[in-house]
Amino acid sequence: MSRDARWKALLHLLVERGRLDVDEAAAELEVSAATIRRDFDQLAAQQMLVRTRGGAVVHGVSYELPLRYKTARNASEKQRIAGAVAGLLAPGEAVGLTGGTTTTEVARALAVRGDLASGTPALTVVTNALNIANELAVRPQFKIVLTGGVARPQSYELVGPLADGVLSQITLDAAVLGVVALDVAHGAAAHDEAEAAINRLLCERAERVIVAADSSKLGRRAFARICAVDTVDTLVTDTSADPDLVRGFEEAGLRVVTV
Repeated sequence: MSRDARWKALLHLLVERGRLDVDEAAAELEVSAATIRRDFDQLAAQQMLVRTRGGAVVHGVSYELPLRYKTARNASEKQRIAGAVAGLLAPGEAVGLTGGTTTTEVARALAVRGDLASGTPALTVVTNALNIANELAVRPQFKIVLTGGVARPQSYELVGPLADGVLSQITLDAAVLGVVALDVAHGAAAHDEAEAAINRLLCERAERVIVAADSSKLGRRAFARICAVDTVDTLVTDTSADPDLVRGFEEAGLRVVTV
């Protein structure tokens, strides 16, 4: 197992359990205790965990796994969801994309759509995600608009009041939201309140709102609310979604697409 794969696995285990012992982690990953100690020390130096005697705990109370360590989680589901979301967007539309692993896959799916290979522009993409803008900026047929703001290293998203000036001046055909939680009663949510605020503005400027979320996000709550479920028009998720949860979203008025 490569170091990067080990680090992803360790951080995933920490998020799930809150605490890991060296011997426990070594047994789970089938490597030596000395290797785990080095990994813990290096991750602690990057402030991605807190070292304890004999192990490690998550960094802070509201721990958020950095984006670069989330890309492998539910990857195939996210790619299917992204393809379906991309199919809901028409040539020539103005589309808002929030940050996140699933919306990054949506950007990649849009980039390879044959009917978006040309146009003036083929698509206008408004985003606060630096990594999404970076991937799409090399496509001359896409018009890319960045919101401005201060970059969050966990998610590569621009946040803060500097984005308000841009978003108050535009109108979108669709906003595609990546969320960490979606619940019928509590709505769509993010870990960070500044991210949630930008995402909320994108929703307010859009004619329709599409949530792209794998089944692990459904029925969950998170710290910062983005919007109520009645703001959302379409939910695109995977076929592992709990049928009762799907039924609840449909009864709340959402169109649910499972792929």
